[in-house]
Amino acid sequence: MRRIALAVVLFVAVPLAADVRTRLVQGARSQVGVTRVYDSSYQQLRYPGGDVPPERGVCADVVVRAFRNAGFDLQVLVHQDMAAHFSAYPKNWGLSRPDANIDHRRVPNLATFFRRRGRSVAVTRRGADYQPGDVVTWRLPGVGLPHIGIVSDVREPGTDRYRMVHNIGAGAQLEDVLFEYEVTGHFRW
Repeated sequence: MRRIALAVVLFVAVPLAADVRTRLVQGARSQVGVTRVYDSSYQQLRYPGGDVPPERGVCADVVVRAFRNAGFDLQVLVHQDMAAHFSAYPKNWGLSRPDANIDHRRVPNLATFFRRRGRSVAVTRRGADYQPGDVVTWRLPGVGLPHIGIVSDVREPGTDRYRMVHNIGAGAQLEDVLFEYEVTGHFRW
């Protein structure tokens, strides 16, 4: 009886996970051509479901919007986890408590949240290891700023890797940048 129950759980869970990843990709790709302005300004957001205007945002907003499209509000999830485990999160901004207006829009906080949720996948140099819907974090050259994006479902011709959806300054873009920067995190929801 336990084997039957396990088989049913696996039969249902695998398609559900694939459906979530498909919705993550759709949510990320839907921002290309819409989010055209990089805007990192602090803004008062409603809670839950708060967002900056869709034509604006930072790299983390690509991920937050993609997750909302898949039915997960990272503003709420990150805020709740930070409220319960504030000491586990980076202290880069001098805050003494969580701030639901901005915490989910910061790459180090998202990476910490995904790690705490057990969503880490091995960081490799093999494109085939990065699947559509995966979240990737990078360290940019120069001053080492953190960056984040989502693996798309569009393969880069002649390679084993997919293009990324990210916003590095010119709005949401679909580009072959997976290995352009130092990969610091790889997460699968």
